[in-house]
Amino acid sequence: MNLTTLCYLEQGGKYLMLHRIRKKHDINQDKWIGIGGHFEGIESPEECLLREAREETGLILTSYRFRGIVTFIPDEKTSEYMCLYTADGWEGEMTDCSEGKLEWVKKEELGSLNLWEGDKIFLKLLKEEKPFFSLKLRYEGDRLKEAVLDGKEIPLPLGAEWE
Repeated sequence: MNLTTLCYLEQGGKYLMLHRIRKKHDINQDKWIGIGGHFEGIESPEECLLREAREETGLILTSYRFRGIVTFIPDEKTSEYMCLYTADGWEGEMTDCSEGKLEWVKKEELGSLNLWEGDKIFLKLLKEEKPFFSLKLRYEGDRLKEAVLDGKEIPLPLGAEWE
């Protein structure tokens, strides 16, 4: 089981999104995601979050919230527990990211991006300010096959309420 972080920086009704277009053999190839990555050594989730934010954006986070845990189960790769954060405070100047293109995207325009299907679920939960949640997402290829929120299955395919 891999341990990762994922963070959405928020500013002016927008999220900082990473369009993954620069890394070879990338499970996220051509997807739009938040920033983050794998734990190194004996890092805590917050240490991983802060390091990954600095590495991918050049920014030092000063205000962030742990919003939920996502159990991500791809069909051919190792499963992961993803610690999901939002951040609304940072210092420094944004730099280019070696893994893709960073871009501020209006929250209401996220649905038009090439997102993982399950990301629409947790982005909606973030928008609704849902208290801490646990979300399990099982995929076959790019297709979401199972979604379970706080122990209760979400009917698939996702309806308009998740857009």
